[in-house]
Amino acid sequence: MPRRPRIHLDGVPLHIVQRGHNREPCFFGEEDYSSYLHWLGEALGEAACVLHAYVLMTNHVHLLLTPRKAAAVPGLIISLGRRYVQYINRTYQRTGTLWDSRYKSSLVQADSYLLACQRYIELNPVRAAIVDDPAHYRWTSYRANALGAADSRVTPHALYRQLGANDRERQIAYRALFRAQLERTAIDDIRLALMQNQPLGNARFYAKIEKMTGVRREARPRGRPRQEADAGGTWEGQGKLKL
Repeated sequence: MPRRPRIHLDGVPLHIVQRGHNREPCFFGEEDYSSYLHWLGEALGEAACVLHAYVLMTNHVHLLLTPRKAAAVPGLIISLGRRYVQYINRTYQRTGTLWDSRYKSSLVQADSYLLACQRYIELNPVRAAIVDDPAHYRWTSYRANALGAADSRVTPHALYRQLGANDRERQIAYRALFRAQLERTAIDDIRLALMQNQPLGNARFYAKIEKMTGVRREARPRGRPRQEADAGGTWEGQGKLKL
């Protein structure tokens, strides 16, 4: 089956995941994380993209960004990846690839899913049981968005700015979003959209994308379709997707 082509649109938020080759580590020490973030900042400027959230995990990276010109996104990923791989190979005297050949991406309907997507990204270290509070993980945008820590790479989305009248109010409101767990359905929707390189949003959003591109785009469950709840109240469906 041919791979689904990625769809990137001007001015539409995009959730990107890039994994280490064969899910192997792509960060080995603190200097590696710092170096990646340095080149990420440079690549964002070159591609005219603004970054709303990110997390660097041991073997993968999540980015939530909005491109001014969608055509610049592949170049951003290629440029960033090339610089970082050259650094890793030189530092650790290794050769060969570091990343999977294709990154995953999903257009995000801002008014329905953008803040949920930010929470999903910044809670990765908590779900991985690395920390019990996202503020305790260094390689993420959480401290910029929730605590006002300086991070020149992060540009708040308009929906984030609507959380309050000033920075302090926005940070308080943003932290409040993390008091409750992210809903299981939201996690599953985000993972499925990424796995299939499909948009994340409602039927209106899908219809808009179809009209703009001429291609039907909607995340579909893998395997057998989800069944209705049985008399005992249980559900039968596909397994969890790990992203």
